[in-house]
Parts: sequence; structure tokens; C-alpha cells
Amino acid sequence: MDRDEGSGRGRWWERWRHGPGWARALLLRRVAAALLAAAAVVVALLPAPGDERVGVLVATRDLLPGAALAPDDVAVVGWPAALVPGGVLRTADDAGGRVLAGPLRAGEPVTDLRLVGSEIAVRTAGPGASTVPLRPADPAVAALLSPGARVDVVAGGPDGPRVLAARAAVVAVFPAAGTGTATGSDPGPLVLVALPAPEATAVAAATLADQVTVTLR
Repeated sequence: MDRDEGSGRGRWWERWRHGPGWARALLLRRVAAALLAAAAVVVALLPAPGDERVGVLVATRDLLPGAALAPDDVAVVGWPAALVPGGVLRTADDAGGRVLAGPLRAGEPVTDLRLVGSEIAVRTAGPGASTVPLRPADPAVAALLSPGARVDVVAGGPDGPRVLAARAAVVAVFPAAGTGTATGSDPGPLVLVALPAPEATAVAAATLADQVTVTLR
């Protein structure tokens, strides 16, 4: 070390030690402020507890009701833990082949109530409920229905019309593949209703033998 440089530093140290008390206090405050500022930067860069993210299955593109989920329809992304909805699916395997009961926007989480299955039936019609697909004899009737609507399921027969199920809950309406008219190539829209087990069995059996329709509540 250069002698003049060393002696200069020594003189600075001596001046600081033997100088006015206010000068030392001012320097200490500046050093403390610099240390606090550095600490604040470090804390700001650390992830906050509220920033914790978990894997959530979301749609990769807009999807329509009735779509069977394929691997490229969904992806696992990091989602804020505090905002994760109940019943959300976590992996693509959980959704493989499942059918959407309603539309899904790109980036929207895939939950059990978005999919055709027991969960949506039970939530809609109570414990033990099942979902039954039916095609109204008049396809135009399906155009009047939407999830949440209540309908009576009616079947014809030699003894006249009979109510198979009252106040059935519509959980999904799947559009027809073609023009929406009931023809040999296009049977018309498919309506999914949730019913208690005994009524679900009766409606399912009737759709095999008779035409059925619904009346709106």
C-alpha cells in the first residue's frame, strides 16, 4: 500500500474518531439507512406467502359443451393457491375423455362441476341422482332449454301421455351435429337431465321404446 495513501486513510480515521459527535452520528445514520434499503430490496424479491402457486388444470382453448377432453385441450399451469376453486382437476389424466357439460374458456380451470358425471348430478338433484340423456321429439324444444332449467319429462303411449319425471333439472344441452333438425342423419340436440335413481331408470327405459318430450316449468 502506498504510504501517502495509508497515511491519508489514517488521518481520515483519526478525524472521524476525534471529530464532532454530530458528524459521527450523521455518518452512522447514513450507513444504517443504506443497510435498511438493501434489506428492503432483498425482502421485496423474496416470494410472499400469498404468491404460492399450485398446479391446476385449465383449458388451452375455448371448448364447447359436449366436447370430450383430449390431451391438447388442457394443460397444467401454476395458479395462486388462494384462488384455486374447489373440485379443480390437477392432471390431464383426470380429464382424459371426460365430457364437458358446459362451455369452457381458454385459461379457465377445469372443475368437476364442468364435467358430465356423478358430481354434477348429485349437486343438482340430490344424493344418489343420475344423469339421463334424452332427445325431445321436437328438436325446437331443446333450443328453449339451458342448464338450470326445470322440466317435466313426458312420454306418449297407447293410454295417452304420462309424466315420467317431474321437475327434472337440465344440466347440459348438447347441440346437434348438423342443422338441428331431427332426420335420419341428424337426430337433433341432446338434453342431459339429472334425476333421482328411480325416475332416472324410468326415463332411460322410456327413451328406448317411445318418443319423449319435455314441458318447461
